[in-house]
This record gives sequence, C-alpha cells and structure tokens, in this order.
Amino acid sequence: MKQNTKLRRSGAVIMAKLILLLGSLSYIMILAVINGSVGFLCAMGVTLFGAIGIAKALGETVALSYGLIIGLAIGCGVLRGALRYFEQYSNHYIAFRLLAVLRDKIFGALRVLCPAKLESKQKGSIIAMITSDIETLEVFYAHTISPICIAVFVSACVFLFVGFVSSWYIAIVALLGFVTIGIIVPIIFSGKLKESGVNYRTEFASFNAYFLDSIKGIKDIVLNNAGKEREKEVNERSDVLLTETKKMKHNITKAAAVTELCVSLFIIATLAIGIFLVANDMLSVGRMIIGVVAVFGSFGPVIAISALPGNLTQTFASGDRVLNLLSEEPAVTPIKNGKKIEYNDLKVNGLSFSYDGKTEVLNDICMYAQKGEIIGIVGESGCGKSTFLKLLLRFWQKSQGEITYNGVDIDSIDSENLLDNVTIVSQTTYLFDETIEDNLRIANPAATQEEIEAACQMASVHDFILTLSDGYKTKVGALGDNLSAGEKQRIGLARAFLRGSELILLDEPTSNVDSINEGIILKALKEQKHQKSIILVSHRESTMAIADRIYRVERGQMYEQK
Repeated sequence: MKQNTKLRRSGAVIMAKLILLLGSLSYIMILAVINGSVGFLCAMGVTLFGAIGIAKALGETVALSYGLIIGLAIGCGVLRGALRYFEQYSNHYIAFRLLAVLRDKIFGALRVLCPAKLESKQKGSIIAMITSDIETLEVFYAHTISPICIAVFVSACVFLFVGFVSSWYIAIVALLGFVTIGIIVPIIFSGKLKESGVNYRTEFASFNAYFLDSIKGIKDIVLNNAGKEREKEVNERSDVLLTETKKMKHNITKAAAVTELCVSLFIIATLAIGIFLVANDMLSVGRMIIGVVAVFGSFGPVIAISALPGNLTQTFASGDRVLNLLSEEPAVTPIKNGKKIEYNDLKVNGLSFSYDGKTEVLNDICMYAQKGEIIGIVGESGCGKSTFLKLLLRFWQKSQGEITYNGVDIDSIDSENLLDNVTIVSQTTYLFDETIEDNLRIANPAATQEEIEAACQMASVHDFILTLSDGYKTKVGALGDNLSAGEKQRIGLARAFLRGSELILLDEPTSNVDSINEGIILKALKEQKHQKSIILVSHRESTMAIADRIYRVERGQMYEQK
C-alpha cells in the first residue's frame, strides 16, 4: 500500500513552529547570528584590506597607513577565528539542548497517546522518529536558522559598502546575484527536493519498521521456512529506499551545480561592469578593485542558503512527522485531580463503542461485578471482548452509556487512581531486557522478595524460575526471547498479583499454558477472589469453570448466561 508522502504543513509553517520551540534559548541564537555575521565580515576584511592597500598603491586616496592596513587585515583574520568558534558553539549548544527537549516532548506525547493511539503505529516508525528524525532537526537548529540571518545581514552590508565606496552599478549586480543565488535558485529546486526528501524519509521509516518486525519475528520466519520470501521483501524495500536516496542526491547535486554556475556568472558580470566603468572613466581603478574584491568574497553566505533545500527537505519531512506526533490528540484525556475510589463494585449500563464513529464494536452492554466474584466473558475472536476490557480502564473513550466504579462514572475518576485499582493482563506480555525480578518490580517497586515469590507461586511460574541458572536474577533477553510465550504470560500474571489491585482484568490468561499449569493458575485465582474482583476473558470452557457468573458476547452485544 502506497504511503502518504505529502507534508501536512508548508515548509514556512514547519520552520516557524520549530523556531518557536527555541523559547528561552532565543537569546543564544541571536548571539550566534551576531557572531556569525561579524565573523564573516571579518573574513571578508582580510582580502578587502588587501584590496585597499593595492588601491592606495595605485594612487587612491586612503586615510589608512600601510602598517594599519596590514594590522587590520591580521586582526580580522584572528577575530574571524574567535567569532567562528563562538558562532558554532552557540548553534550546537542550542541544537543539542533542543534535541533533548524534543525527545522529552516526544516521550511525553507517547505517554499521553498510549496505549490506544499507539496500537495503530508501527514501532519501527516511532523508533526512527525518536532517533533519526530528531537528529535531522539538529541540522535545522545548528546549520539553517543562523546561516539565513547571516546571509541577509552580510548581503545588506556588502550592498551598501560597495554602493557608497565603489559604485552603485556594481552594488546592484551584486544584489541581483544575492537574490538569484539565495532566493530564486532555492525556490526553483525546492519543489523537486521537497518531494524526494519526503519520499526518502517515508521509505526510511517504513524500511526501519519492516526490518524491526523481521528481527522480532525471526524465530517464526525460520520455523515457517519463510526466510527467502522475507529476504526478498527486505531486498525490494532496500532497493526502493536506495532509489529514493539516489533521486534525492541527484537533485541536491544538480542544485549545487546550478548554484556554482550562477556564482561564476555573477563574478564575471561584476568584473565586466567594473572594467566597463573604468574604461569609460566612470570609476577609478582603485575603487573598482575594492568593489569587485568585496563582491567576490561575499557569496559565501548566500551559497550556504542555496545549499539549504537539500538538507531542509529531510528536515521538513522529519519536522512534520515530529510536529504531527506532538499535535496529535489522544484517544482519551487523562483526568487529573479527579475523584478517588477504593474499588468495591463495577457496573456497566448501556455501553456502546465505535473506533471510527460509524461501525459499532459494542452495543448497549450491561454487566456488573462485585468484590469477591469471578466474572467470565466468552465469545468468538474479534467479537469485542478485549475492547471491553480496555474500556474498563478508559484506554478508549466510550461512545455512550455508563461505566461506574462504586457509583462514580469512569470519566470522573482520577486516571492514576483508576490504574491503582484496576490491573489488566493482556494476551501478550512485554518483558524488558532486564532480570526477571526487575520485570516483576515494575508492578510494585517496593515489593519484598517474599512478596515477589508468593506472586510467582500463584502464577505457577516460581518453580520454573528456580530452575534457571540465576533464578530471579536471570536476564530475560532482548524482547523476552529467552522465555516461551507461556512463561512470559505467567510472569505477566505474577505482575498482576504483585500489583495488588482490587480488580484484575485477565485477557486469555491461560491461552499459552498447558492444562496442568492452567489448573494451578485457576486455583490461585479462585483463592484470590475473596479479596478481589476478577474479570476473566477466555475461549476455554475449562477456564470458565471457576467463574461465578458468565457473560457471552455475540455481534457486539453481551448477555448473561443462566
């Protein structure tokens, strides 16, 4: 499926929004621009004072002595080095400070968007955003804002200097050169570069996501002998990415070549105008040399601007993706300073829900649960059972109806308090590349070793952990690959027991375990029900045997089995 590669915002809007992120760092950017502008004028001063010395030798009236001219030329060279250092230091200080701020903002946005809005996002694409997209923005802050300001300031200074000291004809030719190289050429090529840059960033993110999925699923690929097909797809995607890279590099090279050609043509034009003015006694040779040398050395800043579209295309694509994430509205807004509860009962009345606002997944759902009960929910795959559990945690916003805890509507309960009272164990348990103990302590960092072991015994995973070489200190490996699906699921269940929430939502908690371990887990659940409420989703009839009441979900509707 072809991905949408168009920018949602124009380049100017993206630049404006990125600049607004400077905030309190704007004064450092101003300092960088001043240092850069004065520094480049000092660089020009080295050759310009040389030209002034030649003009003086040719009989031009110059108030400066030869010694002072030489001293000023040397001073400009030394000052140029110092100012260049401070300019680059300021730019990169801002860039790296802002990269840290942006990463913090992105992680903050991800925390707000999860888990609902992140279910539809490719994990590889998110990783590409946090890493490569943010790094690309460093180019904007360190090598884009300052050069543009420097080019405008330096070009204005050169135009006025040449006009007053040498000739306004030469100054006008220089101005035309500045406008052509710094504005017209970038505008002409920006369209092609924008398209190729956006395509490249999109294909890069897509390839990243697909490759990450391939690594995560390497075992299944090998077991299903699908390696050749996967390798073929990876190679095809790699070729597409390479093609987009070549297009982008080709357009950048073409733009650079046109820029260099324009610089050469305007230098020739400046020299020709100067010679013409001298030949027609409209300008002295000395002043012509000063004006021409000043123009010759002034194209550096506008050349830097002309080269920006090649970098800016990727910057705009990356900036647009980052700004899209930062501006994306969460499926639900966390409730802060809301009502707090200590769970006793749950009631659902007239609950309806739709993901897209058109097709209803759940319709007019009614159910209730009290402390000390195990409620079973059965139904075919895709009938909305897992969605129902997510609604009980307010991962999604209900369309209609009521979900109340202790008589308090879920939309009024403090979000953190709700998560303290309700815990869910999903079908897939994610384990971090840490020890088993560290993975368990996510649920309760202050838990004692005895509490951890008791939770694992209830989840029928304690004996297995003891068989490992390092016991609870065993590293689970990246993506939890050192453990089977059933072992990871039981560790997820142990987390729920360790969490100590009064309401536990279990989504197929025994789907990956054998009948013996299922029996042990169900026995533990039955023992826990006197202290808690447990809502158990499963397709196994054997699992439903411990339920006090059973609800069946069919075609988005739920009814209690008698």
